[in-house]
Amino acid sequence: MNHFQYVDNDLFCEKVAVKDIASQVGTPFYLYSHATLTRHIRGFQESFASVPHLVCFSVKANSNLAVLKIFINNGAGLDIVSGGELYRGLKAGCSADKIVYSGVGKSAREIREALEAGILMFNVESPQELEQINAIAGEMGKKAPVAIRVNPDVDPQTHPYISTGMKKAKFGINIQEAVQEYRKAATLPNIEVIGVDCHIGSQLTKLSPFVDAIEKIRLLVATLQEEGFAIRYLDLGGGLGITYEDETPPDFDGYAQAIINATKGLNLTLVFEPGRVLTGNAGILVCKVLYTKKGEVKNFVISDGAMNDLARPALYGAFQGILPVDRSQQDTLVADVVGPICESGDFFARDREIAAFQPGDLLAVTSAGAYGFTMSSNYNSRPRVPEILVKEDQILTVRERESYENLIQGENIPDNL
Repeated sequence: MNHFQYVDNDLFCEKVAVKDIASQVGTPFYLYSHATLTRHIRGFQESFASVPHLVCFSVKANSNLAVLKIFINNGAGLDIVSGGELYRGLKAGCSADKIVYSGVGKSAREIREALEAGILMFNVESPQELEQINAIAGEMGKKAPVAIRVNPDVDPQTHPYISTGMKKAKFGINIQEAVQEYRKAATLPNIEVIGVDCHIGSQLTKLSPFVDAIEKIRLLVATLQEEGFAIRYLDLGGGLGITYEDETPPDFDGYAQAIINATKGLNLTLVFEPGRVLTGNAGILVCKVLYTKKGEVKNFVISDGAMNDLARPALYGAFQGILPVDRSQQDTLVADVVGPICESGDFFARDREIAAFQPGDLLAVTSAGAYGFTMSSNYNSRPRVPEILVKEDQILTVRERESYENLIQGENIPDNL
């Protein structure tokens, strides 16, 4: 069941009309479905039930505490890339031993915080990082559990900005150099090697890149085990895509079967870092139309939502669906859907056939539950929007709308100016 659906002509989230939420909280706002989030994490878990595994939700996709809590309540851990995400994860109640720490630029402070918390493992991305973790762990009298992120040079067939597993990417260590780095790690007194990590990209819609990467990783794992490394975890990252427009990504069961078959016989605990696939289609961004404008060569629908609220179209040229919250008006037009930001890149859609919106109408930007609020900013001094969670017939504000006072919090004008 799709928990965003029309009842007659009104768009609903679960049992609540979206227009009723808009009248209560104002626009723009992010809106998430509790039932969809729960269905997704349970479906993912169940697909891998036959093998030892740990699902670590990728916090960068959606870091709201309530969203994290839903996943934690359903047995998930977290994949983090910053000290702030570690803080959020612990605040949401995640057990530190279910947290994996990825990212190419972990600072000394962040490494200390993660060691102090007792995370499951660091996914190490460079030789210098490995040395830094060893030194800090030694100062703290601890052993740091690590996996090395291996770059298998597999083309994930996705947008180049979110392709992470090829030779030219900043992420990981080339697979040809991996054994040498593992041997080096074994000589470091404050490092405990427990895993191998691989993440090739995001918004993947085919199974073959995952399988191709695993074929290369299998050979590395076999070599390491022959050399006596006690590898216990194989972190396969995330990256499974969703439908934004007309994509047909694999479902959970198809993905799981391919992964289980490809890793058969390794006898390792599989770690996954799904993000977008759990939250993307569990959320929308609701905006109000301020004005319509007919230019010489284009029509424009100007909404109160903007690129500072949802950056993906401006950043990647990404497709986001645009739906009317009230679909009773059947006319359409071809237009750009834009916002108030003073940038030509401030758009949600270009040259798109959409409903013939009028000032005051509500529109929903679909598939906005991942890389939506987490990438938002205060550009043009625009307060960030609230996040709303619907659970059946309950409207739950899980983040308040920012105020103008929030915008200048921490700033001051020195007396000698």
